[in-house]
Amino acid sequence: METAKAAGARRSATGLAASVLRAVAAAILAGAVLWICSGIVAPSSAWAADAEQAVQDAEIDISADGDAARMEGCDFAVEGFECSRTGSARDIDGLSYGYTYRLSGTDRVAVVNTADYAVLFIPRTVADEFGIEDEGSSQVQEIKTYLAALDENFSTGVNPLASQEEWKVLIADVEGAEGASLAVGDATFTFGREISEDRFYVTVEGPGDAFDVKSEVRPAQMDSGRLVPAEGAVIAQKGGPLEQLGEFLATMDYSPLWVTLKTCGVAIVFVFFLGLAAAYFTLRISKRAQDIFDTVFTIPMVLPPTVCGFLLLSVLGRNTAFGRFFQEIGFPLVFSWQATVIAAVVVAFPLMYRSARGAFESLDPNMLDAARTLGWSNGRIFMRLMLPLAWSSIASGTVLAFARALGEFGCTLFLAGNQLGSTRTIPIAIYFEWMNGNTEATWFWTIVLLVFSFLVILFINLWSRHTTRYRQKSSHEGRSPKPRRNGTRGGGRRRSAKGLREDGAGSADVLGEGVA
Repeated sequence: METAKAAGARRSATGLAASVLRAVAAAILAGAVLWICSGIVAPSSAWAADAEQAVQDAEIDISADGDAARMEGCDFAVEGFECSRTGSARDIDGLSYGYTYRLSGTDRVAVVNTADYAVLFIPRTVADEFGIEDEGSSQVQEIKTYLAALDENFSTGVNPLASQEEWKVLIADVEGAEGASLAVGDATFTFGREISEDRFYVTVEGPGDAFDVKSEVRPAQMDSGRLVPAEGAVIAQKGGPLEQLGEFLATMDYSPLWVTLKTCGVAIVFVFFLGLAAAYFTLRISKRAQDIFDTVFTIPMVLPPTVCGFLLLSVLGRNTAFGRFFQEIGFPLVFSWQATVIAAVVVAFPLMYRSARGAFESLDPNMLDAARTLGWSNGRIFMRLMLPLAWSSIASGTVLAFARALGEFGCTLFLAGNQLGSTRTIPIAIYFEWMNGNTEATWFWTIVLLVFSFLVILFINLWSRHTTRYRQKSSHEGRSPKPRRNGTRGGGRRRSAKGLREDGAGSADVLGEGVA
């Protein structure tokens, strides 16, 4: 009996062990199948993880300014690296090319990173020079590692190229002005396209005008660089702080500063005279009309700058009769330097207008009436009385308007665009330098604007203190900047009409000279 029970127990244990072994074998088999499938279905995911690890583990020597790199054991290096964090969907010479990036030359390897994949272009001449046969060669993987490392070093955390899972590779000749193209789904990527003379682009286009590249493809940054022999690569090392500062200032493009100063200088002339004229005009019309014009003149101050830019573009654009007229006579009002002046005038005008009007309204109307009874014309009253007495507020308004024009961004970008050396002002430079990952240039232009703003506020404070001291001094000395209303002096002796006219004119002249 016991023997039978023992035999049954042994059979149960044997069956249980067999079941466990079968389960383990099935798990191993399933794991193997999943591993094989993952390698077939998503090989790029494995490369993405390997690429990120390779960027971290590979001994890549990156230059101090982040534009060159050399890797140990690689026959070539990368120089002249450039990163464009954003492209443009605007028309070029009146034609649409989809979404475009500027490319420095057709001899550069380039990669466009999108939300779902990256498209790498290698010119055939470069591939032949360095023995790159196809997209599966080890040199292509080295190029990916180079670009991922430089991209990460150039601007960390923004669409990192090293985390991209899927790569498309194009090795082709750049055929004339049409460039080399690769179709990925509905999108066509073209590299080295010469749209205008000696200006090359990378374009991303859809099958038709209705295809929205930005929403369908979602392109991010475009990186490019030149491949050079590793032994000939120049990898600049970091120097001391003063050396780095000197090199930075020596290589800095100062055109945004000159464009900004030129724009603000011209704009403030228009703002000054238009603001004074508008303030004087509103004081001489009826109250009801005054309210309407005051609203019209002030509304740019409360509207968002982008709204002002859109409205100006709708009125002055090339699709309007007004805009076409100026385009035909060679004086375009949009996407030109003139557009930066127009935008600055529109956004700065309300500050000048409000300052001038407030100053004119604070003047004693009895004094102005007295001047009219003495035979003064309106022009003489304005130039000899109103302008000198209101000059403190007018000067402050002028400086504030200049500062507002200096910091204008939204309206200028809408109306004038971002053209280096022509319409790129300091605020626009700050935005696009930051978007392109150039943190040093962003901080430089930010500090420049902070210094300008500090000087503007300091000037206003010093000017206000100066005028306050002048008025206090006049009060202590017993002199009043306003003419006497009763026409008498000291003991109250009444003067003749002739003497009143002479004394009133003389007092006004002296007052005008003293205030000026």
